[in-house]
Amino acid sequence: MTQTFRNRVTLEKKNDIAYITLSRADKYNGLDFDMMEGLIDAAKAVKKDRSLRVVILQGDGKAFCAGLDFGTVMTQPLKVLKGFTKYGIKKTNLFQEVCWCWRELPVPVIAVLHGYCYGGGMQIALAADFRFATPDCEMSIMEIKWGLIPDMTGTVTLRELVPMDVAKELTMTGRLFSGEEAKQLNLVTRVANNPLEEAEKLAEAIKTRSPDGISAGKSLFHKTWNASESQAFDIESKMQFKLMRGKNYRRALAAGKKKQPPEFLPRERDY
Repeated sequence: MTQTFRNRVTLEKKNDIAYITLSRADKYNGLDFDMMEGLIDAAKAVKKDRSLRVVILQGDGKAFCAGLDFGTVMTQPLKVLKGFTKYGIKKTNLFQEVCWCWRELPVPVIAVLHGYCYGGGMQIALAADFRFATPDCEMSIMEIKWGLIPDMTGTVTLRELVPMDVAKELTMTGRLFSGEEAKQLNLVTRVANNPLEEAEKLAEAIKTRSPDGISAGKSLFHKTWNASESQAFDIESKMQFKLMRGKNYRRALAAGKKKQPPEFLPRERDY
């Protein structure tokens, strides 16, 4: 089953894995408003489907994403102004939400990077849980080229992965670096000639585990990474108590006693 969002993003469900593809290959998957809104819509569709276990996020054609399509976006100043506006209790505006929606999904997200990964595309990748890149993938925190700073959640995701001096250097120069260097800098999880194949291997390994346990594990580290020790211990205890009351925990326990592979139900809740 394949869904299309805003004529820019496709979602294909295969074996409980959601393949989400940026589909604007003629523009190197540059981010215009339709692309950004399509990505957010696709993330919402994944969140509603509790049978989905993993997301693989990829780009069609020669690039993952070449960043913001300034030539299109900046010709719509009213939309730009609206894009910076936050509504109600939301902590993100449109430009931030196109990245942060992957962080807030209750399933792991693996970004598969090739070709070009610049600016806003880089910030989308950084918001994923894992990043698998080709050795020659060309990357850049490119906003300084336009006299700007990374403002699509990069301030949070960069600080989780690299020291401040590295974040400053990449931000202040906007220089290009390869997938190989990105691995050395800790910006990508793994480098491979076929990153999609590697992503699928990880997805299959994740699928053997409880979907509730996986969802809770993702949430656990995001909620506790910068918390105090007492806050972290409190969060992990409460989360564990919820898991131990769930059906998938009981299935894992029963299968373990029988030394059989467990058969899990769809995720019971979001953590």
